[in-house]
Amino acid sequence: MLPKAAKMPVPFLGRLDVTEYVALIGSFFLVGFEALIRVLTLALPNTLITLFYRLSRRLFNRWTTPAQKRAEERRQPVSEAVRNASDFVDLCALFGYTAEEHVVQTKDGYLLGLHRLAYKKGEEDTKVNRGPNSIKKRVVYLHHGLLMNSEVWVCLTDEQRCLPFVLVERGFDVWFGNNRGNKYSKKSVHCSPMSQRFWNFSIDEFAFHDIPDSISYILETTGQPSLSYIGFSQGTAQAFASLSIHPKLNDQVNVFIALAPAMSPAGLSNGIVDALVKASPQVLFLLFGRRSILSSATMWQSILYPPIFAKLIDMGLSFLFNWKTQNISTSQKLAAYPHLYSFTSTKSVVHWFQIIRTKSFQMFDDDVQPPLMLSTSSKYTKVAKYPTRNIKTPIVLVYGGIDSLVDIKVMLRELPTQTVATEIPHYEHLDFLWARDVDAQVFQHVFDALESFTGAEHTKEEYERYRSARHVSLSASNSLRRFKPNKNGDSTAVDSDVSTAVAGSVHDGEEQFIDADERQERLDQVKAPHQARESPLTTSVGSLSSTPGSKRGGNILRRPNSRPTSPMYPGSLDTRFENGSRAESLSDRSPDSEYVGALPSVTPPKRTGAGASQMSLNSLRAGKGISLGASESP
Repeated sequence: MLPKAAKMPVPFLGRLDVTEYVALIGSFFLVGFEALIRVLTLALPNTLITLFYRLSRRLFNRWTTPAQKRAEERRQPVSEAVRNASDFVDLCALFGYTAEEHVVQTKDGYLLGLHRLAYKKGEEDTKVNRGPNSIKKRVVYLHHGLLMNSEVWVCLTDEQRCLPFVLVERGFDVWFGNNRGNKYSKKSVHCSPMSQRFWNFSIDEFAFHDIPDSISYILETTGQPSLSYIGFSQGTAQAFASLSIHPKLNDQVNVFIALAPAMSPAGLSNGIVDALVKASPQVLFLLFGRRSILSSATMWQSILYPPIFAKLIDMGLSFLFNWKTQNISTSQKLAAYPHLYSFTSTKSVVHWFQIIRTKSFQMFDDDVQPPLMLSTSSKYTKVAKYPTRNIKTPIVLVYGGIDSLVDIKVMLRELPTQTVATEIPHYEHLDFLWARDVDAQVFQHVFDALESFTGAEHTKEEYERYRSARHVSLSASNSLRRFKPNKNGDSTAVDSDVSTAVAGSVHDGEEQFIDADERQERLDQVKAPHQARESPLTTSVGSLSSTPGSKRGGNILRRPNSRPTSPMYPGSLDTRFENGSRAESLSDRSPDSEYVGALPSVTPPKRTGAGASQMSLNSLRAGKGISLGASESP
């Protein structure tokens, strides 16, 4: 008989309550039903699939209002072109960019597809990072999230909101990675995708092979000593893991920018899914199989009318994560959702379930105990955690304040002390890819990091340069969020610029009310003011008190000969486009020239008290920065 201290409830039977078992059994039936429908669909001829598509479209048209139909017609041209683009190259071609395709073989034999955007518009005949006589550009590498591929970065409905296009026009050589198993990496030299062996991979394989091998190929091809890494969601987790176990990789990545970072999610909002998370991996493998997970998603996309498919995706995101997706326009959803899903292994999802259950960013646990095991081996074995505190590359986190998958407290505890976190209060997870105001809310934080960390040495001067740039951006953000000019040129406090833009208008003394669909259509055209703020849990590196040149007592933080390059200032970026042409760069203008589309002169009221700050938009334009410390009343 086991000692009393070693006794524990039966792990599987005692782990779930009655309602969770009902949910688990119900999930089995739902997955089985979907599998049956998928088999029947695969057996149907194309004529019947087309018939189902037309029936779903007729159903949509029957139950929609005239306003919804008009809105759909207005959105159709751009959304339909993006939605129907067959691959990454076609998506880029829609906006006039030429994309390259590359293939890299990992050390364990998987063939990964890489994409590259090296040329600005009109540069297609030039050589970029190809020998001594070519144009030298800094390299940026972007990596997608779970169940995605590289298309998610470029399936936007307008190019000024597309981060890769903006980076290309700013002079970067932009590369995109793809995980093994997805649309562009579904091949191995050792086995077929039809075999279980092909799909026997988790986050461990992404970290040990996919990320470092892709980066090595890119640096060898471009001849550059280092690159900048921008990850989204699981793309950030893969970087955390790779940088922590490959010390030399830290010398090849000059900065790591994590958008909607993922490390140890707090959990899922739905009780049914939460029950699945608590279940043993064997149950999840039994539920989803040991090959590709959710492969039937492409089937539903082929037989459903796009607005219905988009609505189902919204319902699924709300059901699983409690995301409302209100920051993403309807036209953007219609364009991007068909590019949202790509293949991955069930094992990689099970790996996330293990991380959520243990609240530890650890490697995959292969030593899973049998369900009726009456004792635990945790006393004798321990799954290795990724040593993320060993990362030497500068880390910049930009996360959403209402993103249910981000636990910033846990993340900062597990990262180096110099990590800097910035919160976008009203953002959810997918907003960092497709929000209507992503260029205004997110891009400047990316630019600040890219412009500050330029080498692999990770010097103190680079950190100081970044803190200065970030401080100016956050201060400008706070000012523009709190004050806006009224008709008389005065500054008045506002909660949101969006509500007034979409409210009903007044005509002939009577208010013209609009229905929900028309209101949403107007909302899609409005961008909220920049709302980024200092993370309440950020480390000393990101705090105002540690900003170089800023001491209590009135010292002034200055950025000599610099001007704000935030999307908050229309026309101030060299990535703004007008009539398809590139706007004039600030670097090409004289220091005394006026800004294109500059904001009117606004001087917010002074804030007094110890540690208060004073700022005017005019001083920002002049590059004078912010005055910190106690201020005197006028």
